[in-house]
Amino acid sequence: MFGDLKYHVAAGSFVVGKKEQRILQGFLGTCVGVALYDADQGVGGLFHILLPEPVCSGDTPLPEKYASTGMPLFLSSLYEAGAKKENLRATIAGGALIGPVEEMDLSLDIGGRTADVVLQSLTREGIPVGKSETGGFFSCCLNLNMQNGDVQIQPAGFENYSQTQESLVPSKKEIVRSIDSLKPIPQVALKILRLVSSNDYDIHEISDEVRKDQVISAKTLQLCNSAMFSIQRRIETLDHALLLIGRDQLIKLVISASVRKLFEPDTAGYSLCKGGLYHHALGTALISEKLGQVTGRVHSGLAYTAGLLHDIGKVVLDQYVSSAYPLFYRNISQEQQSFLEAEKAILGIDHTEAGHHLAVKWGFPESLAAAIRHHHTPEMEETHRDLTHILSIADLLMEKFHAGLELEQSGSGNLPGRLAEIGLSMSCFPDVVDALPESLFTISPDKMFDETGTQ
Repeated sequence: MFGDLKYHVAAGSFVVGKKEQRILQGFLGTCVGVALYDADQGVGGLFHILLPEPVCSGDTPLPEKYASTGMPLFLSSLYEAGAKKENLRATIAGGALIGPVEEMDLSLDIGGRTADVVLQSLTREGIPVGKSETGGFFSCCLNLNMQNGDVQIQPAGFENYSQTQESLVPSKKEIVRSIDSLKPIPQVALKILRLVSSNDYDIHEISDEVRKDQVISAKTLQLCNSAMFSIQRRIETLDHALLLIGRDQLIKLVISASVRKLFEPDTAGYSLCKGGLYHHALGTALISEKLGQVTGRVHSGLAYTAGLLHDIGKVVLDQYVSSAYPLFYRNISQEQQSFLEAEKAILGIDHTEAGHHLAVKWGFPESLAAAIRHHHTPEMEETHRDLTHILSIADLLMEKFHAGLELEQSGSGNLPGRLAEIGLSMSCFPDVVDALPESLFTISPDKMFDETGTQ
């Protein structure tokens, strides 16, 4: 129906345009999506909303994150583009309780409250809602065809699923063999990981190491100048980068540049849109870094690195998820297995085990290996509890509010206990959500690799 001309609308943003051969697409979990179209004028748009309203009073730096402040902007943009209020028709989707549902999910009901604010805004404008599919327990994809105004709501991953597709499942031994044969990340990256983990390093020592690898140097500068990191002035050299952005930011970019080759864009395995796996990794890294800063429990650089690498096991398993996709879809969506249970049942190994195997094989610091192994089960980690708990919360936040970018569903688990472990309480959870780094909302996953390259 929709062809290949698709544009992913990132959470906390909207896109408005006139009649054209393009599909606006929003992957929705806890977030809510609103599609509006004026068929007479050929004007429409899609809004991907993160939260119902700002937690704090006063001006917000990114009003498009919220239904209460973003809906007026979205409607104004439509009117400015030529849409007539009396012609607009709305479709609302999302606001799901993703994964196994906990009592906490029901009490927070962020998606439900967001949908209510959206509906109130449309009612005030007198805009009818033609279709509304909100709530439920699974992520979905909202598609708006800008050529004719057709709207479609599909379960996330629908396009990858075929009832007749044959599942080809390898043995665990074959998978482990492929783990062992995977080319390791550059030695310079491994050395920097160890230095950051020990929190005992000199920036000039790291700069010298980076300069030894021209490819890593070039990729670091590419990232310095990408929209994802919102650096205002163009950076030409590593010394220039150190002067403008500081030691910690430079180290973060070096590590990102060193591992991004592993996350080349794909839509056939875990990723449900181009760049989904990398976007999740980078987003989790940024949230982990923020939680490290807020709590003071873990050095922010180490937290960032753990977030970036937490799903490295998926790099290995991705090819097998693709070939066994019908089984994953059935086990997760129909039999309601947890994601780790489905991996284990189908592949004989889950991505945390595969990632830990890689981390040990490549000589990662113990703290990173432990966090990778237990980021879904932080209560099982004894030595590096703070790091693992921060990572588990960051991963959950990224999944619930950017659901649909990759094939994974997790319950909220013991979120109150995990927050308490790092000195936070459930009462401050909305503030934690509200503090998600703005850079998560500045660029769509399908544009990240276009900017930064994959070579």
